[in-house]
Amino acid sequence: MPEKDEKEQHMRKPDWLKIKLNTNESYTGLKKMMREKKLHTVCEEARCPNIHECWAVRKTATFMILGDICTRGCRFCAVKTGLPTELDLQEPERVAESVETMGLKHAVITAVARDDLKDGGAGVFAETVRAVRRKSPFTTIEVLPSDMLGNESSLQTLMDARPNIMNHNIETVRRLTPKVRARAKYDRTLEFLRRAKEMHPDIPTKSSLMVGLGETKEEILETMDDLRANNVDILTIGQYLQPTKKHLKVIKYYHPDEFAELKEIAMQKGFSHCEAGPLVRSSYHADEQVNQAQVNMEARKAQGEQQRV
Repeated sequence: MPEKDEKEQHMRKPDWLKIKLNTNESYTGLKKMMREKKLHTVCEEARCPNIHECWAVRKTATFMILGDICTRGCRFCAVKTGLPTELDLQEPERVAESVETMGLKHAVITAVARDDLKDGGAGVFAETVRAVRRKSPFTTIEVLPSDMLGNESSLQTLMDARPNIMNHNIETVRRLTPKVRARAKYDRTLEFLRRAKEMHPDIPTKSSLMVGLGETKEEILETMDDLRANNVDILTIGQYLQPTKKHLKVIKYYHPDEFAELKEIAMQKGFSHCEAGPLVRSSYHADEQVNQAQVNMEARKAQGEQQRV
Protein backbone atom coordinates (compact mmCIF):
# COMPACT_ATOMS: atom_id res chain seq x y z
CA MET A 1 0.00 0.00 0.00
CA PRO A 2 2.76 2.56 0.80
CA GLU A 3 4.32 1.84 -2.61
CA LYS A 4 1.07 2.81 -4.34
CA ASP A 5 0.85 6.03 -2.33
CA GLU A 6 4.43 6.90 -3.25
CA LYS A 7 3.71 6.28 -6.94
CA GLU A 8 0.58 8.44 -6.87
CA GLN A 9 2.51 11.16 -5.08
CA HIS A 10 5.25 10.99 -7.70
CA MET A 11 2.79 11.36 -10.60
CA ARG A 12 0.96 14.39 -9.25
CA LYS A 13 1.31 17.45 -11.44
CA PRO A 14 4.45 19.36 -10.43
CA ASP A 15 4.39 23.04 -9.48
CA TRP A 16 5.67 24.20 -12.86
CA LEU A 17 2.45 23.00 -14.50
CA LYS A 18 0.28 25.43 -12.54
CA ILE A 19 -1.18 28.14 -14.77
CA LYS A 20 -2.37 31.67 -14.11
CA LEU A 21 -5.86 32.47 -15.40
CA ASN A 22 -6.42 35.82 -17.12
CA THR A 23 -10.09 36.43 -17.94
CA ASN A 24 -9.99 40.02 -19.19
CA GLU A 25 -12.30 41.55 -21.81
CA SER A 26 -10.32 40.07 -24.72
CA TYR A 27 -10.87 36.58 -23.33
CA THR A 28 -14.55 36.95 -22.45
CA GLY A 29 -15.28 38.84 -25.69
CA LEU A 30 -13.72 36.15 -27.86
CA LYS A 31 -15.49 33.38 -25.94
CA LYS A 32 -18.85 35.15 -26.40
CA MET A 33 -18.24 35.63 -30.11
CA MET A 34 -17.34 31.98 -30.64
CA ARG A 35 -20.71 30.96 -29.24
CA GLU A 36 -22.65 33.59 -31.20
CA LYS A 37 -21.06 32.56 -34.49
CA LYS A 38 -21.32 28.85 -33.67
CA LEU A 39 -17.57 28.37 -34.03
CA HIS A 40 -15.33 25.86 -32.31
CA THR A 41 -11.78 26.34 -31.06
CA VAL A 42 -9.24 23.66 -30.33
CA CYS A 43 -8.27 25.87 -27.40
CA GLU A 44 -11.51 24.79 -25.71
CA GLU A 45 -12.14 21.37 -27.23
CA ALA A 46 -8.62 20.07 -26.47
CA ARG A 47 -8.53 21.81 -23.07
CA CYS A 48 -5.37 23.75 -23.85
CA PRO A 49 -3.65 25.09 -20.71
CA ASN A 50 -2.64 28.32 -22.49
CA ILE A 51 -6.11 29.46 -23.53
CA HIS A 52 -6.18 32.44 -21.17
CA GLU A 53 -2.75 33.70 -22.19
CA CYS A 54 -3.45 33.40 -25.94
CA TRP A 55 -6.98 34.83 -25.90
CA ALA A 56 -6.50 37.49 -23.25
CA VAL A 57 -2.93 38.66 -23.78
CA ARG A 58 -1.49 37.65 -27.15
CA LYS A 59 -4.63 38.13 -29.27
CA THR A 60 -4.22 34.77 -31.00
CA ALA A 61 -6.69 31.92 -31.35
CA THR A 62 -6.93 28.47 -32.92
CA PHE A 63 -10.17 27.91 -34.82
CA MET A 64 -11.36 24.33 -35.34
CA ILE A 65 -13.34 24.01 -38.55
CA LEU A 66 -15.27 21.16 -40.20
CA GLY A 67 -17.33 20.54 -37.06
CA ASP A 68 -16.39 19.32 -33.60
CA ILE A 69 -16.66 15.56 -34.16
CA CYS A 70 -13.53 13.73 -35.33
CA THR A 71 -13.55 10.54 -37.38
CA ARG A 72 -10.49 9.30 -35.47
CA GLY A 73 -10.09 8.38 -31.82
CA CYS A 74 -6.52 9.21 -30.82
CA ARG A 75 -5.83 8.12 -27.24
CA PHE A 76 -4.28 11.45 -26.21
CA CYS A 77 -6.95 13.82 -27.55
CA ALA A 78 -10.07 15.17 -25.83
CA VAL A 79 -11.94 16.11 -29.03
CA LYS A 80 -15.19 14.15 -29.53
CA THR A 81 -15.11 11.10 -31.80
CA GLY A 82 -17.98 9.82 -33.92
CA LEU A 83 -19.89 10.38 -37.15
CA PRO A 84 -19.45 14.02 -38.25
CA THR A 85 -22.27 16.29 -39.33
CA GLU A 86 -22.58 17.65 -42.88
CA LEU A 87 -20.30 20.44 -44.07
CA ASP A 88 -21.05 24.05 -43.12
CA LEU A 89 -20.05 26.04 -46.21
CA GLN A 90 -20.63 29.37 -44.43
CA GLU A 91 -18.03 28.55 -41.77
CA PRO A 92 -15.08 30.17 -43.59
CA GLU A 93 -16.82 33.56 -43.65
CA ARG A 94 -17.78 33.33 -39.98
CA VAL A 95 -14.20 32.52 -39.02
CA ALA A 96 -12.96 35.46 -41.12
CA GLU A 97 -15.49 37.82 -39.52
CA SER A 98 -14.37 36.75 -36.04
CA VAL A 99 -10.69 37.24 -36.87
CA GLU A 100 -11.44 40.72 -38.23
CA THR A 101 -13.68 41.80 -35.34
CA MET A 102 -11.22 40.68 -32.67
CA GLY A 103 -8.24 42.17 -34.52
CA LEU A 104 -6.24 38.96 -34.14
CA LYS A 105 -2.54 39.20 -34.98
CA HIS A 106 -2.27 35.50 -35.74
CA ALA A 107 -4.94 32.94 -36.50
CA VAL A 108 -4.39 29.20 -36.45
CA ILE A 109 -6.89 27.16 -38.45
CA THR A 110 -7.10 23.51 -37.54
CA ALA A 111 -9.78 20.89 -38.00
CA VAL A 112 -11.04 17.55 -36.84
CA ALA A 113 -9.96 14.68 -39.09
CA ARG A 114 -12.66 14.21 -41.73
CA ASP A 115 -11.77 10.86 -43.27
CA ASP A 116 -15.39 10.67 -44.45
CA LEU A 117 -14.74 13.41 -47.04
CA LYS A 118 -13.05 12.72 -50.38
CA ASP A 119 -10.68 15.70 -49.99
CA GLY A 120 -10.37 15.42 -46.21
CA GLY A 121 -11.91 18.89 -45.91
CA ALA A 122 -9.10 20.59 -47.87
CA GLY A 123 -11.53 22.70 -49.92
CA VAL A 124 -13.16 24.27 -46.85
CA PHE A 125 -9.73 24.65 -45.25
CA ALA A 126 -8.40 26.58 -48.26
CA GLU A 127 -11.49 28.76 -48.49
CA THR A 128 -11.15 29.66 -44.80
CA VAL A 129 -7.57 30.82 -45.41
CA ARG A 130 -8.69 32.93 -48.37
CA ALA A 131 -11.65 34.40 -46.43
CA VAL A 132 -9.41 35.47 -43.54
CA ARG A 133 -6.96 37.03 -46.01
CA ARG A 134 -9.72 39.06 -47.65
CA LYS A 135 -10.95 40.53 -44.38
CA SER A 136 -7.69 40.67 -42.41
CA PRO A 137 -4.76 40.99 -44.83
CA PHE A 138 -2.26 41.73 -42.04
CA THR A 139 -3.17 38.71 -39.91
CA THR A 140 -0.72 35.84 -40.28
CA ILE A 141 -2.35 32.47 -40.86
CA GLU A 142 -1.19 29.04 -39.78
CA VAL A 143 -2.95 25.85 -40.85
CA LEU A 144 -2.90 22.62 -38.86
CA PRO A 145 -4.61 19.86 -40.87
CA SER A 146 -4.80 16.12 -40.41
CA ASP A 147 -2.77 14.04 -42.87
CA MET A 148 -5.90 13.80 -45.07
CA LEU A 149 -4.91 10.14 -45.53
CA GLY A 150 -1.90 11.25 -47.57
CA ASN A 151 -3.97 12.55 -50.50
CA GLU A 152 -1.57 14.70 -52.53
CA SER A 153 -4.24 16.67 -54.40
CA SER A 154 -5.87 17.62 -51.07
CA LEU A 155 -2.53 18.85 -49.78
CA GLN A 156 -1.98 20.82 -53.00
CA THR A 157 -5.38 22.49 -52.59
CA LEU A 158 -4.45 23.63 -49.11
CA MET A 159 -0.88 24.71 -49.94
CA ASP A 160 -2.08 26.74 -52.94
CA ALA A 161 -4.10 28.90 -50.53
CA ARG A 162 -0.64 29.99 -49.28
CA PRO A 163 -0.86 29.96 -45.47
CA ASN A 164 2.03 31.63 -43.64
CA ILE A 165 2.85 28.34 -41.87
CA MET A 166 1.96 24.73 -42.69
CA ASN A 167 1.77 22.78 -39.45
CA HIS A 168 1.21 19.04 -39.19
CA ASN A 169 1.95 17.28 -35.93
CA ILE A 170 3.96 14.09 -35.62
CA GLU A 171 2.75 13.96 -31.97
CA THR A 172 5.00 11.14 -30.71
CA VAL A 173 7.97 8.93 -31.56
CA ARG A 174 7.86 6.14 -34.11
CA ARG A 175 7.56 3.27 -31.59
CA LEU A 176 4.56 4.80 -29.78
CA THR A 177 2.65 6.02 -32.85
CA PRO A 178 0.37 2.95 -33.20
CA LYS A 179 -0.57 3.21 -29.52
CA VAL A 180 -1.05 6.98 -29.39
CA ARG A 181 -2.49 7.97 -32.78
CA ALA A 182 -5.53 6.51 -34.56
CA ARG A 183 -5.11 5.72 -38.27
CA ALA A 184 -2.14 8.11 -38.54
CA LYS A 185 1.23 6.75 -39.60
CA TYR A 186 4.64 8.07 -38.61
CA ASP A 187 6.10 7.87 -42.11
CA ARG A 188 2.98 9.33 -43.71
CA THR A 189 3.32 12.37 -41.46
CA LEU A 190 6.93 12.82 -42.58
CA GLU A 191 5.93 12.43 -46.23
CA PHE A 192 3.09 14.95 -45.79
CA LEU A 193 5.51 17.54 -44.41
CA ARG A 194 8.11 16.84 -47.10
CA ARG A 195 5.57 17.21 -49.91
CA ALA A 196 4.23 20.47 -48.44
CA LYS A 197 7.74 21.94 -48.52
CA GLU A 198 8.31 20.71 -52.07
CA MET A 199 5.07 22.35 -53.25
CA HIS A 200 5.91 25.76 -51.78
CA PRO A 201 9.51 25.93 -50.49
CA ASP A 202 9.03 29.48 -49.17
CA ILE A 203 6.29 28.46 -46.70
CA PRO A 204 7.74 27.32 -43.34
CA THR A 205 6.70 23.86 -42.18
CA LYS A 206 6.17 22.96 -38.56
CA SER A 207 5.49 19.94 -36.36
CA SER A 208 4.85 19.23 -32.70
CA LEU A 209 5.95 16.51 -30.31
CA MET A 210 4.39 15.50 -26.97
CA VAL A 211 6.63 13.99 -24.32
CA GLY A 212 5.74 12.04 -21.21
CA LEU A 213 4.18 9.01 -22.89
CA GLY A 214 7.08 6.64 -22.29
CA GLU A 215 9.47 7.66 -25.05
CA THR A 216 13.25 7.70 -24.50
CA LYS A 217 15.55 10.65 -25.06
CA GLU A 218 17.18 8.78 -27.94
CA GLU A 219 13.76 8.37 -29.59
CA ILE A 220 13.08 12.09 -29.22
CA LEU A 221 16.37 12.92 -30.92
CA GLU A 222 15.62 10.39 -33.67
CA THR A 223 12.28 12.10 -34.27
CA MET A 224 14.04 15.47 -34.53
CA ASP A 225 16.42 13.99 -37.11
CA ASP A 226 13.52 12.51 -39.09
CA LEU A 227 11.73 15.87 -39.18
CA ARG A 228 14.86 17.74 -40.26
CA ALA A 229 15.55 15.12 -42.94
CA ASN A 230 12.16 16.10 -44.37
CA ASN A 231 12.93 19.84 -44.21
CA VAL A 232 10.70 20.77 -41.28
CA ASP A 233 11.58 24.30 -40.12
CA ILE A 234 9.79 24.75 -36.77
CA LEU A 235 9.42 22.35 -33.84
CA THR A 236 7.35 22.60 -30.66
CA ILE A 237 7.80 20.21 -27.74
CA GLY A 238 5.39 20.06 -24.82
CA GLN A 239 4.33 17.93 -21.88
CA TYR A 240 1.50 15.46 -22.49
CA LEU A 241 -1.31 15.93 -19.96
CA GLN A 242 -4.00 13.28 -19.55
CA PRO A 243 -7.34 14.99 -20.44
CA THR A 244 -9.58 12.33 -18.83
CA LYS A 245 -9.20 8.96 -17.10
CA LYS A 246 -10.12 7.26 -20.39
CA HIS A 247 -7.02 8.61 -22.10
CA LEU A 248 -3.40 7.46 -21.93
CA LYS A 249 -1.69 8.00 -18.59
CA VAL A 250 1.28 10.28 -18.11
CA ILE A 251 4.43 8.20 -17.69
CA LYS A 252 6.76 11.08 -16.88
CA TYR A 253 6.62 14.81 -16.14
CA TYR A 254 9.63 16.46 -17.74
CA HIS A 255 11.41 19.21 -15.79
CA PRO A 256 11.75 22.68 -17.40
CA ASP A 257 15.52 22.13 -17.53
CA GLU A 258 14.98 19.04 -19.69
CA PHE A 259 12.84 21.07 -22.07
CA ALA A 260 15.54 23.74 -22.22
CA GLU A 261 18.07 21.08 -23.19
CA LEU A 262 15.77 19.67 -25.89
CA LYS A 263 15.27 23.16 -27.33
CA GLU A 264 19.03 23.70 -27.49
CA ILE A 265 19.52 20.36 -29.23
CA ALA A 266 16.75 21.13 -31.72
CA MET A 267 18.35 24.43 -32.69
CA GLN A 268 21.72 22.70 -33.07
CA LYS A 269 20.09 20.20 -35.43
CA GLY A 270 19.01 23.03 -37.72
CA PHE A 271 15.42 23.95 -36.87
CA SER A 272 14.83 27.63 -37.60
CA HIS A 273 12.74 27.95 -34.42
CA CYS A 274 11.85 25.74 -31.46
CA GLU A 275 9.49 26.24 -28.54
CA ALA A 276 9.91 23.69 -25.75
CA GLY A 277 8.39 23.71 -22.30
CA PRO A 278 5.88 22.00 -19.98
CA LEU A 279 2.91 24.06 -21.21
CA VAL A 280 4.01 24.43 -24.83
CA ARG A 281 1.39 23.32 -27.34
CA SER A 282 1.43 23.27 -31.12
CA SER A 283 0.15 26.84 -31.39
CA TYR A 284 2.02 28.25 -28.38
CA HIS A 285 3.44 31.70 -29.21
CA ALA A 286 2.64 30.91 -32.85
CA ASP A 287 2.53 34.64 -33.66
CA GLU A 288 6.24 34.88 -32.86
CA GLN A 289 7.16 31.68 -34.66
CA VAL A 290 6.11 32.81 -38.13
CA ASN A 291 8.25 35.96 -37.92
CA GLN A 292 11.26 34.38 -36.25
CA ALA A 293 11.26 31.39 -38.58
CA GLN A 294 11.24 33.67 -41.63
CA VAL A 295 14.13 35.72 -40.26
CA ASN A 296 16.18 32.61 -39.48
CA MET A 297 15.42 31.00 -42.85
CA GLU A 298 16.53 34.11 -44.72
CA ALA A 299 19.69 34.38 -42.61
CA ARG A 300 20.63 30.76 -43.31
CA LYS A 301 19.90 31.21 -47.01
CA ALA A 302 22.17 34.25 -47.13
CA GLN A 303 24.88 32.37 -45.23
CA GLY A 304 24.68 29.49 -47.70
CA GLU A 305 24.97 31.83 -50.67
CA GLN A 306 27.95 33.52 -49.06
CA GLN A 307 29.70 30.18 -48.54
CA ARG A 308 29.19 29.29 -52.22
CA VAL A 309 30.87 32.51 -53.36
